Amino acid sequence: MKRPLLFVLVAAGLGGAVLYVTHAQPAWYERLRYPLRYEQVVRGHAHNYRLNPALLAAVIYTESKFDANAKSAAGAIGLMQLLPDTAKGIAIRTGGKRFVVSDLYVPELNVRYGAWYLRHLLDRYGDERTALAAYNAGQANVDRWRAAGLAIQFRETRYYVDKIERLKKIYASAYGL
Repeated sequence: MKRPLLFVLVAAGLGGAVLYVTHAQPAWYERLRYPLRYEQVVRGHAHNYRLNPALLAAVIYTESKFDANAKSAAGAIGLMQLLPDTAKGIAIRTGGKRFVVSDLYVPELNVRYGAWYLRHLLDRYGDERTALAAYNAGQANVDRWRAAGLAIQFRETRYYVDKIERLKKIYASAYGL
């Protein structure tokens, strides 16, 4: 009779602790749940391209969960899930003399190209939500929506933008970015 009662009390205590942690989401829990790998690369390129480092970290987490070897079915590669043609254009615009697709698996280069591209989109569209929509859905889609006076038309892209905005706050508080 004593053991079942003890079990219930321990289970209730653990359940309460789990409930507290998942509800309160202290910084240590957020760091465990949302890792920040390649922190110096993220901070460095955020600084170089005048980006909020929490925004850059949130994009990387959303795109690849910080897996430098990630490759999508659409052919996007690396931490920031860049398409090879997009990356080649960025490499040329930023003074590169040659580009090979395998460069996209190198975290420093992938984040540099992705940060440059994100800065380009922010400068072009003038606001973060539209730039993020273009990063996800492509500039042609965003240009078409804007020309028609429409908001983001893809549900997946709306979810993507909202997720990054939420994660940006988490990375800022959990890592002091």
